[in-house]
Amino acid sequence: MGNVFPPDFAALEPFADWAVRGERARYAKRVSSTMEELQAFYDVAYPLLQQNTDYLENLRLDGISEEDKHLLWAFCALVTVAFPVEAWGQPRVPDSGPSSIDAVIEPAV
Repeated sequence: MGNVFPPDFAALEPFADWAVRGERARYAKRVSSTMEELQAFYDVAYPLLQQNTDYLENLRLDGISEEDKHLLWAFCALVTVAFPVEAWGQPRVPDSGPSSIDAVIEPAV
């Protein structure tokens, strides 16, 4: 099997299961993960995002490669795990019970 991500993002390969399409799927992945799993993904993905913003800003969505598509989905997942890692210390929103937020419309990619 080939790489899921572009070569400059090879450090993300162990976290390929975070490159899922759709907000609901990313949220489900987050709440079914441990804080250790969230932290491990965050610790690799966040520095890569900071170091490679030029690459991401220059992506064209028309004709996007599968590797780049997975990369965008992984960085959407990073946004999904940022608050749990940086603020809450748990995968779910504190004191929220069974509440949820559903995206009504998402990017087509």
